[in-house]
Amino acid sequence: MAVLGTRHLSRDAATAPGAVAPSPISLSGDGAPGGEDGERVTVHVAGAVREPGVYRLPAGSRVDDAVRRAGGPRSRADLTAVNLAAEVEDGRQVVVPERPRPAGGAAGSAEPAGTVTTSGPINLNTATLEQLDTLDGIGPGTAQKILDARTVRGGFSSIDELGQIAGIGEKRLAALRSRVTL
Repeated sequence: MAVLGTRHLSRDAATAPGAVAPSPISLSGDGAPGGEDGERVTVHVAGAVREPGVYRLPAGSRVDDAVRRAGGPRSRADLTAVNLAAEVEDGRQVVVPERPRPAGGAAGSAEPAGTVTTSGPINLNTATLEQLDTLDGIGPGTAQKILDARTVRGGFSSIDELGQIAGIGEKRLAALRSRVTL
């Protein structure tokens, strides 16, 4: 039906004086716009998504596209820890962490809203901005840089990668080693 409609529009546009026929839109196999020459990227979507796995997406796709392609977030997914607007890069991993479960399990024992608790090392690949902000020498600005770097990299594979983030020098990295984990 779309082909017939396109032919009909093209024929009408060709007969109108001074009209320019519309150019076709390049679509990938999943209906998403493709790159200029059909380029695609391969990403690994993991964590709190319905269908984790390796997916091929059109170049220029966003993390949101990758999460949707993996079936969308699960109910406990913490999408605030992921930059959904970031462009996916070929060969990278997109990790969607789960929100931490309330401690204790009793309804009345939940922490007040906005309270951040840290009992042990903070996981760089799942920590929220608020959790990172509790680390000595890490303010909200540097915490956001860590989250951005995590999104771009698809997660950290080494604590040493923190040293590549502006604002974290050798001394701060050495102080953080015992406070963070992967």
